[in-house]
Amino acid sequence: MVKKIAVLLVLVFVLQAFSSLSAAARVPFRELAAKSAILAEKETGTILFSNNMYMRHPADGLAKIMTLLLAAYAVENDEISDNELITMTESAWHDIEEESSEMEILPGEEMTFIDLMYSAYLGDSEEACNMLALRIGGSIETFVSMMNEKAAELGCDSTRFTNVHGRYNESQYTTAHDQFVLFGEAMKSALFAEVSGTYRHITESTNESEPRTITNSNALLNPSSRYYYRNSISGRESATYEGGYSLIALAEDDGLSLISVVLGSDVIIFDDESTDIRSFSETIRLFQWGYSQFAWRDILKTTDLLARVPVMHGSGADFVNARPNEALTLLLDNSVTLESFTKTITIFSDEDDDPLIAPVSAGDILGEVVITRDGTEYAKIALVANTDISLNGFEFIRRQVINMLSTDAARNVIIVLAVLLFLYIALVVRYNIVRANRLRRIKNAKSDIVRERHQNFRD
Repeated sequence: MVKKIAVLLVLVFVLQAFSSLSAAARVPFRELAAKSAILAEKETGTILFSNNMYMRHPADGLAKIMTLLLAAYAVENDEISDNELITMTESAWHDIEEESSEMEILPGEEMTFIDLMYSAYLGDSEEACNMLALRIGGSIETFVSMMNEKAAELGCDSTRFTNVHGRYNESQYTTAHDQFVLFGEAMKSALFAEVSGTYRHITESTNESEPRTITNSNALLNPSSRYYYRNSISGRESATYEGGYSLIALAEDDGLSLISVVLGSDVIIFDDESTDIRSFSETIRLFQWGYSQFAWRDILKTTDLLARVPVMHGSGADFVNARPNEALTLLLDNSVTLESFTKTITIFSDEDDDPLIAPVSAGDILGEVVITRDGTEYAKIALVANTDISLNGFEFIRRQVINMLSTDAARNVIIVLAVLLFLYIALVVRYNIVRANRLRRIKNAKSDIVRERHQNFRD
């Protein structure tokens, strides 16, 4: 805390000449009072505003984000218990100046691992940072290597760490974009989110100290601060003479999670001797602008019925509705209208000229819809059947017969069969005629013989 007060006083005197400047809220948004900044959506990484986001900047106290994250990983991966008692060692103090200690956790004092985490992050305790590094990495050098390896793994190629507590070192640097990526990853850890989002923490008593009350220096979380921002849930601030005032913060409102990174801000002193720590005020202004300008918009819902697809041989229905298999929600500027999006629908049975035949099951893929705006394709989503359509057996058989009879080959077969049937009938008729004539001749012949015998008998 002594170090922060000294930094504040230096910056106050340096900026005394600018005391006539207006408050940050009266400066056009494009003139954000920071050397570099970024405002982006947490989950998708959509960048809403940026200014010099790839410019290198001293990492300073922001290094504690990585320190806390690796400590949280150690607990969550069951490598260390959060209640494990850690004994502060002399080696944890090897690079710490007396005025740099915020909490004076002295060698020989035993503190739980979780209280060391709170002390390092909320209490800005450099010795706590070092002790975490020693417990996790075995040495501070090894832990610093772990920090740099994790940064490289996340693609933070413009970030380099040389210590675990963030004291200024010209070889330790980062960028606004890298800090957004790193903080977004850190917030995936439940333990990191819990510690970083805590405003006040009371440690357990130790063998050398009564319980300590640690207050988070992130004023956005302080309900009694003029910089309190009710939507803010986590963050990390830093203040050094070399790097100025910096702040990373996460806010959530109406389902929209935004991460703001403001690096290299300053302090303004007004005529009434009030001050404006612009890392806080500019962060709030970024959030207010972001939430007023952007919102999640439903472009497609899974309940939208986009097409009626004809179905053959369906029982009680001759069509089925097609709906999107998944929803499409985009983060859009509020000036963008939903009508400006074009939905191009393709039904596969229409394209293939092959009609859809029952049965159809809900979820069967029937086609696709492509969402575009101003020539940009946003999504290609499958269209599926909304309901089941069962098969009508009688209709199926009738249609099969009709279809069979409608082909040229079937007609030729029918003609041949008809000709054969005609010939067969003709032959049968002829056979019956010939047989009847023969039987009649035989009968006549028998009658003649009988008459002749009768005549002979009479004679």
